Amino acid sequence: MPVTDDETIAEILETSETIAVVGCSSTPGKAAHDIPEYLLEAGYDVIPINPFAETIFDRDAYDSLSAVPDRVDVVDVFRPSEEVPDIVEAALEREDEPTIWLQKGITHDESARNAEDAGRQFVQDRCMKVEHQRLLG
Repeated sequence: MPVTDDETIAEILETSETIAVVGCSSTPGKAAHDIPEYLLEAGYDVIPINPFAETIFDRDAYDSLSAVPDRVDVVDVFRPSEEVPDIVEAALEREDEPTIWLQKGITHDESARNAEDAGRQFVQDRCMKVEHQRLLG
C-alpha cells in the first residue's frame, strides 16, 4: 500500500534534504516548474532531471535519474503514469534508497507494490507542495 497517513508523509518531508525531480520543467507556470521551485525555496536541494535542459533554477539538469551522482532522499515524479515503471526501476537501482513520490494525478499500483516489496516508501497522487504547506506550513 502506498503511504497515505499524515504522520509518515510529514516525516518524509521533515527528514528529506535532496529531491530529484524527474520531468522538471524549465517553463514557469507549469506545475513541473513551479512546484520544484517552491521546494527549492522551502530549503530542499532540488536536482532537476530533464534530458532537454542543461540547467533549471541555475542548477545542472541531468538526463536521467541514474546520471545523478549525489545522494537522493526523494524521487519526485512529474511524468505520465505509463512512464512510472521505468522511473521506479531506476529509483530501485539506486544505493541511496530514495522514497518515490508521484505527483497529484499520477498513480501506478504495480510500481507501488514493486517499491514496497523492495522496502521503499511510495507516495502517489499527492502534490509535495500541497502536502508541505498543509503539514509543515
